[in-house]
Amino acid sequence: MSRARSSRRRFLKLVAGAGVASRVLGTRSLAAAAALGSDTGSTAEIADSALHLEFDSALRLRASRVAAGGLPAALTDWAASDALVLADGSRVEQFERQHGAREPSGTSGGTALTLKGLAASGIEKTVRVELHPEFPGFAFYQVSWRNNSSLPVAVRGWRVADLELLAAAAASPSTEPQFWCYCGSTHEDRRDWVQPLKAGFSQENFMGMTASDYGGGTPVVDVWRRDGGLAVGHLEKVPRLVSLPVSRSERGARLAITGSLERTLEPGDELRAPRSFIATHVGDYFSTLQTYRRIMAGQGLMAPHSPQSAYEGIWCAWGYERECTPQLIEGTLAKVRELGLKWAVIDDGWQTNVGDWQPDRSKFPRGDEDLKRLVTDIRAQQLKPRLWVAPLAAAPGSDLLHDHADMLLLDKEGAPQLVTWWNSFYLCPAYAKTVAWGETLVRRFLSEWGFAGLKIDGQHLNGVAPCYNPAHGHARPEESVEKLPQLLRAMYDTAMRIDDQAVMELCTCGTCYSFFNTPAWNQAPASDPESSWQVRHKGKTLKALVGPSAAFAGDHVELSDGGDDFASTVGIGGIVSTKFTWPRDPKPKDSFLLTPEREALWRKWIALYNERLLPKGTYRGELYDIGFDKPEAHVVEKAGRLYYAFYAQSWHGPVTLRGLSAHRYRVRDYFNDRDLGEVTRAGGPLPLAFEHFQVLEAIPL
Repeated sequence: MSRARSSRRRFLKLVAGAGVASRVLGTRSLAAAAALGSDTGSTAEIADSALHLEFDSALRLRASRVAAGGLPAALTDWAASDALVLADGSRVEQFERQHGAREPSGTSGGTALTLKGLAASGIEKTVRVELHPEFPGFAFYQVSWRNNSSLPVAVRGWRVADLELLAAAAASPSTEPQFWCYCGSTHEDRRDWVQPLKAGFSQENFMGMTASDYGGGTPVVDVWRRDGGLAVGHLEKVPRLVSLPVSRSERGARLAITGSLERTLEPGDELRAPRSFIATHVGDYFSTLQTYRRIMAGQGLMAPHSPQSAYEGIWCAWGYERECTPQLIEGTLAKVRELGLKWAVIDDGWQTNVGDWQPDRSKFPRGDEDLKRLVTDIRAQQLKPRLWVAPLAAAPGSDLLHDHADMLLLDKEGAPQLVTWWNSFYLCPAYAKTVAWGETLVRRFLSEWGFAGLKIDGQHLNGVAPCYNPAHGHARPEESVEKLPQLLRAMYDTAMRIDDQAVMELCTCGTCYSFFNTPAWNQAPASDPESSWQVRHKGKTLKALVGPSAAFAGDHVELSDGGDDFASTVGIGGIVSTKFTWPRDPKPKDSFLLTPEREALWRKWIALYNERLLPKGTYRGELYDIGFDKPEAHVVEKAGRLYYAFYAQSWHGPVTLRGLSAHRYRVRDYFNDRDLGEVTRAGGPLPLAFEHFQVLEAIPL
């Protein structure tokens, strides 16, 4: 009997016995499956209304998106998607399928497909794929390898979901970009989270430390074309030290999940990759992150509810920088209140030392008493006081390090890890004394000093390195990585016990926010944006990861394009924030003085913000593709109205208002207070001409 006939016979036996038969999509036939370019008799398939995955007899994978009419449209070619990397650099990636089983999964009609294959070396691979109807287009993906040989196998890593999204068939090779990508990793250069995937692009996206202060992130990468995309990521409940590389290839774009380790698999040992996913979607990355958020919430990992005060406008004293004094703050408070802002934030420079967190006696001669007096004066202006702090860092020479050096996070050589920005050292978040210290700080600031919120700040709070301090008794060095979210959550919970309306802002300074830290804050800023584009795509990202009404602040407007782009905050449903100085700015350069011209603009935008409070509406990130749709567009729905924001250097042409549900709408330019006419639910083109931005209000008639 030929090998092909034998393979087909095994497959038919599998169909009859274990149920790995092709899942028919609507009226799709086996002939249609064969038209995709593989012998149907040798493939095992699993599919839902959006995603179709096939495995051939060598356990190679092909991913397709279910197109109109229920027929799969291939996103990738056949590929050895999973590999065990051996110590010599070779890969075990060729397997002969030995077994398959299909079974129900979960309680809501889900389906699971489990396949096993054997390599010539005796390594057995198991892959389990689950599809659930509440998450269409999203496949739960688990891979493991077992050493079934009689000899030990030295391993140095693994790869799963290693796929190449092909260029769209209709795309012209000369048209760029053909792809956009979202990468949830952190980098010292504070690069964009959303980028065009141009020729030569390659990014490793390591989820550990990529520089002394920078690490962590959200373990998801997404690459999309004009007609949709492909995403992969892991679904573990704690941070893992994995990479999610994305690169441009000759035929398209590659993405994967990889891990490095030094381990010997003895006979019978198993190595399991993190629980992962493969997803497809139409539009940009927003729907992938939304689904990721919902799945992780089902595992108990979710952002807390934000109080009303988290949506109020912010003034921060950082405009005066570290030379700020209580007198400068006092002199600005009346203007802050007059402009309609509600928060006054005391930023870096109030403290004696990073780590000790006591009032600087040169600024507060009577220590705590003077700081409490400033808090009282802020409240007297009907403003809420917030205090800046950078926990998990301690400066050389601080009393904390002198008295509690055991709290330090140490590397393999026993040296402390440096927080470069503050010339300080990391504390270990997995050490009980560090957690207790963080809780003590929160009690002091909120209970004793009377602050209404905290600005918890620092890029070093997004991720930490493994800790080798023997005093901590870690079972594994990676416990520090995995338990950072627990430290931040302990501080958050302490604050809520004191005041359940307190605002706990987490500003991780240019990093791509770690999703695992979201249960520990109820407000997040754009975190030192380097452009208005960063304000907008960070807002879209956090609205997907946290929720459509997330309390996201645009950060100091002075960091936006031109230093005055409130439109990029207000239009996407962000909270207004500024660090203006007034009535004078003592700095000889880099002044943030609120001039009369700026004051008129600040006053207008803050009033528009307070009238609409768009962050409390529903951000509709699924309506426009942030990469391919021109002009760039964002929508917030609130109280039956839709608020559109369009952005471009210059635009003269029609736009289509998506998401309309009522029959007719009156459209207003609410910044310039002028009517633009009516549109119908059919969403016919609306002619627009603007420079930089246009913000519209669609009012149902």
